[in-house]
Amino acid sequence: MNGFHGEYEATVDAKGRFLLPGGLKKQLPEGEGRFILSRGFEKCLTLYPIKSWELIISKISQLNDFDPKVRQFRRQFLGGATEVELDNAGRMLLPQSLKEFAGLGKDIVLAAALDRFEIWDASKYKQLFEDFSPEAFSDLAKEVMAGKNVE
Repeated sequence: MNGFHGEYEATVDAKGRFLLPGGLKKQLPEGEGRFILSRGFEKCLTLYPIKSWELIISKISQLNDFDPKVRQFRRQFLGGATEVELDNAGRMLLPQSLKEFAGLGKDIVLAAALDRFEIWDASKYKQLFEDFSPEAFSDLAKEVMAGKNVE
């Protein structure tokens, strides 16, 4: 997998469902309609296609159970993780508890994050970029990419 790309806007209906955007759907393997939805590291949700989730779970299952930090990480990371499927109309239901965690309103953004998508409240997502100057982004890129062979 080369990684997902793009940002996609969607609208959550009164029942907590949204239509998976076509541009995002085109990037999924043919017939893929099952996902794991979980809490993100920030106040967002993370949407993992099943194949991506299985790779992460494989890594997590190899961690040392005797380490209290591992146990805490597992609780935080796996807590609330829910399998979701697209319905016949291509919609996905957001569980209420996860929707509340991320503070999702009617308008959301699905943003690519390599092997998964983050789901943000549209106004919070916009604010991320308004609060981050080009200079700060440049400094972050330099720090994060230092020593990486990227052109």
